[in-house]
Amino acid sequence: MADYSFDTLQIHAGAEPDPATGARQVPIYQTTAYVFKDADHAARLFNLEEVGYIYSRLTNPTVAALANRIAALEGGAGAVCCSSGHAAQIMALFPLMGPGKNIVASTRLYGGTITQFSQTIKRFGWSATFVDFDDTDAVRAAINDDTRAVFCESISNPGGYITDIPAIAKIADAAGIPLIVDNTLATPYLCQPIALGATLVVHSVTKYLTGNGTVTGGVVVDSGKFDWSASDKFPSLSAPEPAYHGLKFHEALGPMAFTFHSIAIGLRDLGMTMNPQGAHYSLMGIETLSLRMDKHIANAKAVAEWLENDPRIDFVTYAGLESSPWNGRVASVCPKGAGALFTVAVKGGYDACVKLVNNLKLFSHVANLGDARSLIIHSASTTHRQLTEAQQVAAGAAPNVVRLSIGIENAADLIADLDQALTAATA
Repeated sequence: MADYSFDTLQIHAGAEPDPATGARQVPIYQTTAYVFKDADHAARLFNLEEVGYIYSRLTNPTVAALANRIAALEGGAGAVCCSSGHAAQIMALFPLMGPGKNIVASTRLYGGTITQFSQTIKRFGWSATFVDFDDTDAVRAAINDDTRAVFCESISNPGGYITDIPAIAKIADAAGIPLIVDNTLATPYLCQPIALGATLVVHSVTKYLTGNGTVTGGVVVDSGKFDWSASDKFPSLSAPEPAYHGLKFHEALGPMAFTFHSIAIGLRDLGMTMNPQGAHYSLMGIETLSLRMDKHIANAKAVAEWLENDPRIDFVTYAGLESSPWNGRVASVCPKGAGALFTVAVKGGYDACVKLVNNLKLFSHVANLGDARSLIIHSASTTHRQLTEAQQVAAGAAPNVVRLSIGIENAADLIADLDQALTAATA
């Protein structure tokens, strides 16, 4: 369906009317296993000689429809859905990494991702080097013989910083390693990382893709463009796989090598599977993605401009403001808008932030973003609590900062709610 526009793809890609019943909406295939036609059919499936369904830890028709739809929207060759955005990050790294290997990651990442990369992946024998991605020389210098990926967010959480993806892609390409871009905040409607040079794209489907706060899920999209056999750095994809009688994934499956490996080995052994009901909710959410994102952006710009001119505010980090140092990247990286997440520094510091959160009526105080509802959180005391103050500042989550996820309500109502809460917070 590559010839169709985004608005059409978000409704139709990855799904056809159900062949058994004619059902127009993708059914929820709430089943664990699938009956094989005969013993030979089963053998072909297990040998990866034929595509089909075996067991829902690996593949499920509802989940597959979601993966195919997101792959189409991102311009990828294939995708694999999993249980959360954090699971997607591990799934993206799993075929690439090994003990002693490292990734080069942006300092401007979600606090949970920083913790995952700086602490948790050490248990696998992996490591991460964090670099300011505005300093391209530092990014280039951080890559060594053991580096297996470069990782960034298209629009960062929480500060709304926009990464110069083409510049980072050139560095990764020159080093012969993949660039992984977390596109959660932008969604494929605002940003197309693969078209800008990314190899892999990950999402927390939990956020804007679903858009209604009902699902926990993740996805990894593969561009299908990386030559996994160009060096010996990625043996999981280029070398014989003992579990499949010496099959070389890249040689046998070409552009679909990463996707099939992630299903046949990643989901098989890690088990970070997305449930079919969650996939169904996400499919329904994606049908209105472009409509919602346009409203999110319009509201975010109105609220950010009002806050920037309010004397009770020190600064606003929204890249959609002309005053933002990253405003110049909007046209090239996110041409339809700078997203709807940003931070606000409140005069009065930590205590004023807490009072602001406690006095809001429309904004919900939750550890989530990308909902149709407007959300707020004080990152330093919640999502980024495990970091040192220096790390919090570097991640855009200083103690005097709150993070706003602007929803699709009436912008004037949101501004009025912020106004009354700021009055209480700074009295």
